[in-house]
Amino acid sequence: MSRELLHSGVAFRPRLTEINTRLEQLGKPPAEGQPPEAAIVTTERDALASEKAEINAMLGVAENQSIRINTLVEQISETRRQLFQNVLTKRYEINFALASEIMQAFRSEMGDLYRAVSSWMRFVVSFKLKSMLAVTFFALAAAAVIIIGGRRMFGRLFIPDPRVQEPSYLSRISVAFWLTLMQTSAVVVFLGITYYLFDYFEVLRGDIGEMLSSLFYVIAIVFFVSRLATAVLSPRLPNWRLVPVESGAARWLVMLIIATAFFTGLDHFLSSVYKVLGAPLSLTVGEALVSTVIIGLLVILIGLVKPFVGEDGQPKPWPQLLRYVLFLLGGVTTLAALLGYVGLARFVSQQIVVTGAILTTIYIGFLSSQAMNEDDAFAKTTVGRRLQRRFNLDDTTLDQLGLATSIVINLLVLVVGVPLILMQWGFRPGDMMTWLYKIAGGFQIGTFTFSPTGILSGILVFTVLYFFTRWFQGWLDGSVMARGKVDAGVRNSIRLSVGYAGIALAALMAVSAAGLNLSNLALVAGALSLGIGFGLQNVVSNFVSGLILLAERPFKVGDWIVAGAVSGTVKKISVRATEIETFQRQSVILPNSELINNPVGNWTHRNKLGRIEVPIGVAYGSDAKRVHALLLEIARSHPLVLKNPEPFVLFQAFAESSMNFEIRVFLADVGNSATVQNDLRFAILDTFAREHIDIPFPQRNIRVLGDKPAGNWPVDDEQAEAEYAEKEVARIKAAEEEQAKTKARRRKPHPS
Repeated sequence: MSRELLHSGVAFRPRLTEINTRLEQLGKPPAEGQPPEAAIVTTERDALASEKAEINAMLGVAENQSIRINTLVEQISETRRQLFQNVLTKRYEINFALASEIMQAFRSEMGDLYRAVSSWMRFVVSFKLKSMLAVTFFALAAAAVIIIGGRRMFGRLFIPDPRVQEPSYLSRISVAFWLTLMQTSAVVVFLGITYYLFDYFEVLRGDIGEMLSSLFYVIAIVFFVSRLATAVLSPRLPNWRLVPVESGAARWLVMLIIATAFFTGLDHFLSSVYKVLGAPLSLTVGEALVSTVIIGLLVILIGLVKPFVGEDGQPKPWPQLLRYVLFLLGGVTTLAALLGYVGLARFVSQQIVVTGAILTTIYIGFLSSQAMNEDDAFAKTTVGRRLQRRFNLDDTTLDQLGLATSIVINLLVLVVGVPLILMQWGFRPGDMMTWLYKIAGGFQIGTFTFSPTGILSGILVFTVLYFFTRWFQGWLDGSVMARGKVDAGVRNSIRLSVGYAGIALAALMAVSAAGLNLSNLALVAGALSLGIGFGLQNVVSNFVSGLILLAERPFKVGDWIVAGAVSGTVKKISVRATEIETFQRQSVILPNSELINNPVGNWTHRNKLGRIEVPIGVAYGSDAKRVHALLLEIARSHPLVLKNPEPFVLFQAFAESSMNFEIRVFLADVGNSATVQNDLRFAILDTFAREHIDIPFPQRNIRVLGDKPAGNWPVDDEQAEAEYAEKEVARIKAAEEEQAKTKARRRKPHPS
């Protein structure tokens, strides 16, 4: 009922939105004193208002029903909690003197069970044998498909190889996790299909159906626990063992765990049989007492096992905390059963086996996911190597696939494991479905309504449209434009435009699918617009400039452009910046606004035709006309120089020491300019050498003035400077002393 109410409420939303939109367009009725409106407008407004009132009335009824349903759900949940609590806290009087009567009742009930099963088998053999055989065949075929298909698809990924001496941690984790799930899934599919087809072809009776359902459940649980214990402890293949225990201890632990699961399943099956046959309560209590005591003792025995070997070579027990936990669980189970709390003992024993197995599987699944997320881990697996060989994937792509696989494993573990644990703790599938519907209905914060279902739908729509856009881009570029011989730059512009348009459309459709009301975001958008205007104006400017570049196409991918001090080939044009690769293979990222606001030279705008120049000077005294003819012949003889426009040699100037000429030629691809210039210069050197034409160059003669004739330049300049400075200082001092002596002689009186 909750689901139907949710669907009905969702079904009326589009129509109610249309009515409100139309009423807003029609406006309010004219007030008194204003001119009357057209009759057709009044009629339409009244009809829409009436329909809106009917829809609101129905939604009000649905809301009242929803409140009642939620109240009933809470009452049912409370009743179940009370019943569950009563089962756990109820105490039975244990009278061991009634053991003989219980055994007699047990034999009597087993006889009734034998007669019921025998009569059903005779009925099946007489009337439903073909149906039973067909059901069994189809169930076995389905299980075989899982087993055989899994082995053919995944091979050694799920099967331990005894030839491998030291398997990796990821391999051991994957084998333990996936082998357990694959084999258990095959058994569950076989049992599930068998029971469903038996019931569909009316092979089962009511009592046999209940007992067979319980038996199939027990078989699935025992098989699951045994496979899990074998995969983790691996008694026959020590190299594939997850827990480093001794081989003898591993075998004992596997047997004890399987025995615990067997007695737990036996208790569950017998309790179902006694319920169907209407056995006395004393028999049910006695059977549960014996089973739970055995289970408790088995758990204690598991704690007493010494699976490790110490440094001295002696057996070593479990870690202290784990050992005490096992003793506590086994002791509580046994003591509760002996004290009469059979329901509590049975519950604890079931949780030890079933919940313990589920938690162990979840933990192994998380470990497998964590190991898969390591660097290069997925590439080393069998699946990773097969994908790499088949699709030629690089290491980065394989790492990304490993991350995606890790996320999928985590989701799988949570989606499957959590409901199973909740069911073991008394919750029903109906309770969990009710929680999901409540979550799917959404919750409201202020004026904003958040619906997880709507948000997931929006994400799904955006993801699908995003990948469709990428596929359409590839198809348009590789199939349509490539066959049409469209220029590479035009193809890139069209591909980018289609990509941005597709992403924008995907975002709008995702918002619509999510059910978000954009009008509620108008106030927030208005408040942010001022900050965006100031803080992101450069980003917006570059974005708009990128759109202009894609639309006007002043240059395209592959063009040779010059933007300021940057010269190179355009590699990528995005909405924010343009990537240019220089001829030194340096990638320069230029904001698009600079390319719009500043001059940009494009050597290959319309075509690759371009002119290059090679300047050359010859010495005075050379025959200028002969030089002109030789240069023109050199230019015309090059294979990459175009005949039309024809090459031209310009007598450029009379310089200080040379007559300057310039060769001007046109190339079909200006990208070959460096090669052609290089070839022309070599040809000029060879020709001038053959014709004895000199290429002048400036010469400078350096004369060193000093006391000594110019010799070799000293090796140590600083030492020479220091010696020269000392000599100058000594010369100055000597001159000063000589001057002082001269003055002294002048002052001395002349002898008379």
